[in-house]
Amino acid sequence: MPADNQPYPSVWARPQRPRREQPPLSREQIVSAALELLDAEGIDALSMRKLGTRLNVGATSMYTHVANKDELIELVVDEVYGEVEVPAADDPAGWRAAITRCAHSMRAALLRHPWIVSVQGEAGVAYLGPNVMRQNEAILAVFEQGGFTLEAADRALNTVVAYVVGVSTSEAAWLTRLARSGQSEQEWAESLWPAAEQAAQDYPRLRKLYAAQRNQNVSAARDDEFDAGLECILHGLAARFAPGGDSS
Repeated sequence: MPADNQPYPSVWARPQRPRREQPPLSREQIVSAALELLDAEGIDALSMRKLGTRLNVGATSMYTHVANKDELIELVVDEVYGEVEVPAADDPAGWRAAITRCAHSMRAALLRHPWIVSVQGEAGVAYLGPNVMRQNEAILAVFEQGGFTLEAADRALNTVVAYVVGVSTSEAAWLTRLARSGQSEQEWAESLWPAAEQAAQDYPRLRKLYAAQRNQNVSAARDDEFDAGLECILHGLAARFAPGGDSS
């Protein structure tokens, strides 16, 4: 255990007081208020002082539960992952359907809170959070039910999560910029097309792709691209790890 003057390596390593010794302000209240602040004003607005003002308490009142902003981010990131649909290992539709729904739910949760792209690399040991642990345990069970060994299930879990987080991070950054512009996604794309087409003039493959995409619904195209990429990921995992390459 760290000495009194040394920080804990993670909020998940910090021992919580028994409920009878906890002050009226709870960790749950702090996390809820932080999430509301982040959704309303973005990551730059988050500070212990501002959060204390929102809760109508001094910042020191929160230090029993959260030592600093880094610990707060760990808690809030885990709260977001608590919105993800946990897949069932005995899903009658099979492991691919269960993982697909979970991946879509994860993407949706991340896009509901686009500020999260700014803290993915700062979330410390977020994988120790109870919501992330529950999600990962369930995903491992789904892959095992599909015939993967535990080691293969772990690799598959990491691959799927990396894909979803990677794509969603790019999408969230794009949506955040759109929000600042005051334009819709379709309006922004339409205003950008002339410059994109001009830039692609000397690149025949890109020019052909851009021409084919000219009148598409941008939001629907993002959904289609996510689906296609996820299907490739799951097909590859089935071929590599499932018994007999079974992709059911």
